[in-house]
Amino acid sequence: MSMSITELERALRSLRLSGMIAPLSARALAVASHEMDFLEAFGCLVQDELDRRRSRLLERRFALSGLPERKDLKDFDWTYNPRLPRRAVLELATLKFLEAREDALLIGAPGLGKSHCAKALAQLAAGRGYTVLYREAHTLIEDIHEARELGDLRKHRAQLKAADLLVIDDLFLRRLPGSAGDELADVLMSRYEKRSTIITSNRPVEDWAKLLGDVVIVTPLLDRLMHHAHLLKFEGKSWRLREAAARVAKRADSV
Repeated sequence: MSMSITELERALRSLRLSGMIAPLSARALAVASHEMDFLEAFGCLVQDELDRRRSRLLERRFALSGLPERKDLKDFDWTYNPRLPRRAVLELATLKFLEAREDALLIGAPGLGKSHCAKALAQLAAGRGYTVLYREAHTLIEDIHEARELGDLRKHRAQLKAADLLVIDDLFLRRLPGSAGDELADVLMSRYEKRSTIITSNRPVEDWAKLLGDVVIVTPLLDRLMHHAHLLKFEGKSWRLREAAARVAKRADSV
């Protein structure tokens, strides 16, 4: 019993093989015109389905990660600022630090590309099958407080602990509440030597204990964090200042 294209499409949809539907007519035409034999065409259809599933999986991982935008290290202009730790960032991009359950601290003034690199590494990890969570530092603390008020703190902590990679972005860019030191310590201590964390900050590590307001809790935490951490210092010219100067120049040219 032969099926029409419409019937085949309906059958593929019922079998949850929707990735084969769009290219089906083209593959059938290739066989009819002897450009492909049946096995070649069928193999292509199977690959079409696998590609669709992988794409949907990547989209789902990206959505669950909390990443606000897509970033890629290929888009980063290293030539503008030769003082950036390019080699160290590209080493992190091998993702060996995830297998070793190591951490990374990206430290430097605003506008140097720390967040870009952290987001790109997180996106790369998600694409390789790792579970990723991205949070700006103030949002992380707010989420913890909200989970406590709603009675979901245990579940929320379990999610933070389980992620293969947790990115805490822009630590100290905004003023944090007095409880931030305790909250951050709980998160990082639960992940120590079990999962990897990337933290970006515009303040040097030696200032963190004072900024978090609790030397007793934070100092041993930093000792553990630095034990397996890759410390990357971002120095040099600011991207944002260059972009601002370019906008000013463009407006001047248009006058």
